[in-house]
Amino acid sequence: QVQVVESGGGLVQAGASLRLSCAASGRTFTRLHMAWFRQAPGKEREFVAGVGWTATATYYADSVKGRFTISRDNAKNTVYLQMNSLKPEDTAVYYCAADDANWINYYSSVPWTNWGQGTQVTVSS
Repeated sequence: QVQVVESGGGLVQAGASLRLSCAASGRTFTRLHMAWFRQAPGKEREFVAGVGWTATATYYADSVKGRFTISRDNAKNTVYLQMNSLKPEDTAVYYCAADDANWINYYSSVPWTNWGQGTQVTVSS
């Protein structure tokens, strides 16, 4: 079992930046696929960004490309989501996900077996 804990959410104005952090424990961190998903009220959980074991492979939803950056620090067992140029439509609860499968479909929430409790991001216009 992998424990996942997010932090860093908050209330910001449109155009501002936030950085989310996700600490994972319980498995060798360098063997974990990591990803961020988000869920707005009344909507399904959607993929935001993902990063492979060595951080050379990163994946983004079209809606955040060029604004968000996912990274990982394997020495700190932590993955980050740097969010720039935030928009009101980015408002959601952001969840960190981890999985130690050999291969995973980053874009679907279904395969991910370990989730954090979520952190609220609210962007005002």
